[in-house]
Amino acid sequence: MAPEKNSSGAGTSREEAPVKVPAKDPKKKEEKKDEDLSEEDLALKQQLELYVERVQDPDPGLQKVALESMRQEIRTSTSSMTSVPKPLKFLRPHYGTLKAYYETMKDSDLKRYLADILSVLALTMSAEGERESLKYRLLGSEGDIGSWGHEYVRNLAGEIAQEYTKRQSEEAPINDLMELVQQIVAFHMKHNAEPEAVDLLMEVEDLDMLMEHVDSTNFKRTCLYLTSAARYLPGPDDMVVLDIAYMIYLKFEEYANALQIALFLDNMQYVKQVFTSCGDLLRRKQFCYILARHGITFELDEEMFPDDDEREALLEIVNNTKLSEGYLTLARDIEVMEPKSPEDIYKAHLLDGRASASASVDSARQNLAATFVNAFVNAGFGQDKLMTVQSDPSSGSSGNWLFKNKEHGKASAAASLGMILLWEVDSGLSQLDKYFHSNDNHVIAGALLGVGIVNCNIKNDCDPALALLGDYIDKEDASIRIGAIMGLGLAYAGSQNEQIRAKLSPILNDAKAPLDVLAFTAISLGLIYVGSCNEEVAQSIIFTLMDRSESELGEPLARLLPLGLGLLYLGKQENVEVTAEVAKTFNEKIRKHCDMTLVSCAYAGTGNVLKVQNLLGHCAQHLEKGETHQAPAVLGIAMVAMAEELGVEMAIRSLEHLLQYGEQNIRRAVPLALGLLCIANPKVNVMDTLSRLSHDTDSEVAMAAVISLGLIGAGTNNARIAGMLRNLSSYYYKDASLLFCVRIAQGLVHLGKGLLTLNPYHSERFLLSP
Repeated sequence: MAPEKNSSGAGTSREEAPVKVPAKDPKKKEEKKDEDLSEEDLALKQQLELYVERVQDPDPGLQKVALESMRQEIRTSTSSMTSVPKPLKFLRPHYGTLKAYYETMKDSDLKRYLADILSVLALTMSAEGERESLKYRLLGSEGDIGSWGHEYVRNLAGEIAQEYTKRQSEEAPINDLMELVQQIVAFHMKHNAEPEAVDLLMEVEDLDMLMEHVDSTNFKRTCLYLTSAARYLPGPDDMVVLDIAYMIYLKFEEYANALQIALFLDNMQYVKQVFTSCGDLLRRKQFCYILARHGITFELDEEMFPDDDEREALLEIVNNTKLSEGYLTLARDIEVMEPKSPEDIYKAHLLDGRASASASVDSARQNLAATFVNAFVNAGFGQDKLMTVQSDPSSGSSGNWLFKNKEHGKASAAASLGMILLWEVDSGLSQLDKYFHSNDNHVIAGALLGVGIVNCNIKNDCDPALALLGDYIDKEDASIRIGAIMGLGLAYAGSQNEQIRAKLSPILNDAKAPLDVLAFTAISLGLIYVGSCNEEVAQSIIFTLMDRSESELGEPLARLLPLGLGLLYLGKQENVEVTAEVAKTFNEKIRKHCDMTLVSCAYAGTGNVLKVQNLLGHCAQHLEKGETHQAPAVLGIAMVAMAEELGVEMAIRSLEHLLQYGEQNIRRAVPLALGLLCIANPKVNVMDTLSRLSHDTDSEVAMAAVISLGLIGAGTNNARIAGMLRNLSSYYYKDASLLFCVRIAQGLVHLGKGLLTLNPYHSERFLLSP
């Protein structure tokens, strides 16, 4: 971080004009300059020239006095902030003379004194890359480094970094440098320049030294800088930096922050350490809330929590048992308990007449849309106006919304009940129970999925979801099997439950199983073992991909198999490499698609710039054959880049370019990538881009853009997006598929009446929940 030097060789320079390099004919120039100077400056100049002569005097006594005076002048000189201090300016012509004289001196205290002064003069005089300031500092006396001022210390730090790199390549000793580093770090930490201290220590690869210098006044700023810098460092440096931040937080008992870093590092030992280091019950409860929000399974064993009552209280939080209760309390407090109907969301009365007049075209499709919107809006409130209405004998409506839907519409309707009763395990399962006795397979399938949704994120010791769904996994009917399999995947996401693996893995090895059942089995296993790099699950999915016929692998559903595989390595970076190598042997139909999916998942949320470039490279190729792998590459860019603000901005710009120059298959993926990148974060520029694309001539691009408008506004009740979607609903009133997408997006924007979010980031955007 050495300051740039300008043409005259001056330090951090916003130099003023008069300071120039001595001209060829110094005499004329000098006289001219002398005339410009004020009297006191002139006196100072002559004084300093006298000192320079006296320093070269044979009498050591005179030398000492001269050096002392020169030192005094330099230290006390303060001129304006923008220019070089006067003494340094006037001594500039004599730098060469003093340097030459220094070489002739015998070794003594005086020689070291002069070295100190030369070191400071070198700040503005030394040639680029010579590192003379550091050279003379190491030869000088071991005085207090800070007394020469902040700028001098900064310059030294920059030179040390260069010198260190040079010595490392020559394998020369670095002890003298490290002593200096110690002094500089101490100076920076005392003077509120924590980032500079951290930068220097990163350059000389000795971050452990920080531990000695942090104190209660500066550790927060230090750690903030460390955690922010970690995002921009290549591995494994980023982990080292976060480790240090974790240690510092533990040292100063900032346990919650230490826990966040432990989760970021995905280090369960660290998580345990935080719990054991902190004895305060309230704070432990806070940690449990962080773990529950992050959605990982953490065993609270009896060794750590010998007190039963305390353990019960903490388990309730970690297992999210009280989630529904808290959610409903909030809803009552802000008075949004009143159920909303889909019509309240569509607000059709605000539109012109034609849209509502022709609304009776495809009623099954419309009812299905209403089912989804209703489920999204009333999610978790336990009551709505379609599914949970008490049967009223006079009107004859006994739960008949279900039967206003056709085939798979019935499944969606039954499952939507699970969404409305989200997290209410006891009452939810009893309300879904009646559908299990239906004689319509679709209704049963929907109810099974509903069970999974109700149990989402809730961990329960008696495993009600497994008990209910386990028996349906091997039924004849494909839709019932899928309902049960997906139900388990949602209910046990992230739990790494061995029992379920034992139930689901055999399906993957079953040669007779239809493709759709296989695809959803892979997704469920991916969800349950998300980010665990579990080899056995990975192998089961890999064998399935190898065994299937080419025609099957060409089906769109087959693409869910690589996704299930990718979920196992979510965010785990290079751990995916072995599997990625194996993937190169797959059938060419799916090989590249699998490769892109694996890379996207493995580096999701890491902000790895090289991977983004790699994925962009794949999108840049113009392919003749109908290859499908570019779409996951586009989505991958969004997944990798969503880690931090800067990456998001850059990715948005890259995606704009892909829209302009990309092939059709890329354009279709871009709106979805934008939706993923800014999920539940309605940025105005992205909103405008999607609004433009929602009128695109290619209906797939338009559909993706409409859904993405729902994604970026998910749960925000954003009025501007709601307005756009209303206008779109009248624009597309004749196009059933697009109107369906508009409805879904409207439901997403009003998710949970604005109390839920789809954003995976939490804890001030620091942690990504798998």
